[in-house]
Amino acid sequence: MKIKILIIYFLLNLSLNIYSEKVKSLLILGDSISAGYGMSKEKQWSEVLKEKLKEKKIDLRIINASVSGETTGGGLVRTDKILKNNKPSYLLIELGGNDALRGYPPRKVKNNLLEIIKLAKTYGSKSIIMQIRIPPNYGNRYRNEFESIYTEIAKETESLYMPFMLNNIALEKNLMMADGIHPTKEAQPLIAQEIFKYLEDLEVY
Repeated sequence: MKIKILIIYFLLNLSLNIYSEKVKSLLILGDSISAGYGMSKEKQWSEVLKEKLKEKKIDLRIINASVSGETTGGGLVRTDKILKNNKPSYLLIELGGNDALRGYPPRKVKNNLLEIIKLAKTYGSKSIIMQIRIPPNYGNRYRNEFESIYTEIAKETESLYMPFMLNNIALEKNLMMADGIHPTKEAQPLIAQEIFKYLEDLEVY
């Protein structure tokens, strides 16, 4: 009897392990735009994305580790622990906007992002680097130098490149908060759809 119980226990654990290995996961490491600044959790684009995946019966686990006000330096400090605890299939990096707000040198921002991707590789996670766009009032020189680091990083590290998720939203006043930085709750489903389409095109599911 004991042998039968042990065999059943072993088979159950084996099946669970096989299933867990098959289910891919996407960890979002971002700032307030991904953390859902100014709105309840269920309205955030990451939660809308979860529902969309569920509706489509797609097994991709979404883990949102975004924090409002996060910089690339802060993200780097947190990355090792987050990756160790979750071991995601993919790491979506949406960072840099707050660095630009503080006027940090693009070279410093790039180095921090490179270190985050380096850590991701040690845990077997494929990185997706999202392009960050900043307003023109930063000056063309700084803006061009800053925005160019994302394509450079994607090429240098062979990471996946994702266009800025607010490309089709930032110029729509009704989809942006009064600060001109954060998307409204009405914009969240649109962002979720953009991310969904991108992931679908990459066939990460």
